Amino acid sequence: MTHYDVLVIGGGTGNNVAAAAADAGLDTALVEKGPLGGTCLNRGCNPSKMLIQAASAAQDIRDADRFFLDASLDDVDFSAVVADMDETLSALAQGMEDNYHEKEHLTLYNDEAVFVDDRTVVVDGERLSGEKVVVAAGSRPLVPPIEGIDSVEYLTSREALYLDEQPESLVIVGGGYIAVELGYFFETLGTDVRIVESGENLLGREDPDVSETFTDIARDRHGVHTGYRATAVESVNGSVRVTAESNDGDAITVEGEEVLVAAGRRPNTDTLDVAAAGIETDDRGFIVTDERLQTSAENVWAQGDIAGNAMFKHAGDYETRVAIDNVVHDADRSVDLSAMPHAVFTEPQIAGVGKTEDELEAAGREYVVGRQSLPETPMGRAKKLEHGFVKVLATPDGEILGCHMLGEEVSTMIHEVLVAMRAGAGQVSDITDTIHAHPTLNKAVEYAFRDALNE
Repeated sequence: MTHYDVLVIGGGTGNNVAAAAADAGLDTALVEKGPLGGTCLNRGCNPSKMLIQAASAAQDIRDADRFFLDASLDDVDFSAVVADMDETLSALAQGMEDNYHEKEHLTLYNDEAVFVDDRTVVVDGERLSGEKVVVAAGSRPLVPPIEGIDSVEYLTSREALYLDEQPESLVIVGGGYIAVELGYFFETLGTDVRIVESGENLLGREDPDVSETFTDIARDRHGVHTGYRATAVESVNGSVRVTAESNDGDAITVEGEEVLVAAGRRPNTDTLDVAAAGIETDDRGFIVTDERLQTSAENVWAQGDIAGNAMFKHAGDYETRVAIDNVVHDADRSVDLSAMPHAVFTEPQIAGVGKTEDELEAAGREYVVGRQSLPETPMGRAKKLEHGFVKVLATPDGEILGCHMLGEEVSTMIHEVLVAMRAGAGQVSDITDTIHAHPTLNKAVEYAFRDALNE
């Protein structure tokens, strides 16, 4: 058995912990079967956002007539769009792997790990152990138990991002952020898209004003069947037929050349057999961690998707910094996941932080609401925006409880609210007392916060 000072399982955010440990002179092992960089670089946010840029460029061309410009989209080289993305990101992953193979104090194992004892795993028949262990093995697409799903060739986000040919039609099962982002990409480049979602709206975890507005926009773009749960799939004459049922027993069938299952993600704790190492998981299979990211097992930490604290790449990056301090430098640093933002890169974009109105009502909290339409701002008029708003939720005395946005550039606009909530006083006045450059779209943030104060 080979023993290491630090054993890191997972080469997504975990690769940075391994690098920091090696740089500190600790004998370190990093175990990762797939390309380094994890889901974000290879199967998630990086490839999807590169593809979405092509869709956004196509949308800009189609919208050119709003500015009295005669432009047309004559052709889409779908294969070239995907190939460019693949070549760019594959080179980054390969470069990272080459560097790690040469890194002093670091041994890279290109295989899967399975726990067999306390802080001990088997990798390709070899037993490895660590004085300290960091589990950062991520998550994978969740495939629900739909009748017939194993008898058809279905896509998950992993395969959908790397299709060589564009499907003429696509049925998407699920209505979360992966479903709507990929739906936007395929539809905008010319695929006929149908979305089947069990909830009443797409993006059901968003603030209700956001989810309801976005669902209406999506209905104008492609077929949207909300309130229907996919119950069966089958191959029919070269297509895939999806049967879905509503809560009252109404059934519909939707067909497409391809079917994409985008029903969420599940942690990889089962494939690791974390129970063999005494690592506790919750009822959803995520590793339970304390405020220092330590697990129930001594000298074992967990971070990223597999811990389930917040399944965002930026959350994983933040947890990496905490893990490096605690594992490599023996610090006593706690995580603070308050004011955790998120963004959805559709058209229009979505961004949010803090509580939703549904959550505040369920908790019985008193709150006020501030709003501002993006099209009704000077820059909104200049851009001829048709959709968009900023919505603020605050206590009557001015504490920011949440902020939710839909519209152009909101993935960037949300950040001034984050600074106020995490580094400022967390008050509405943090925003209203800030001078905003005119006539930027961020003026909508100022106006919405002033509205919350009835100014």
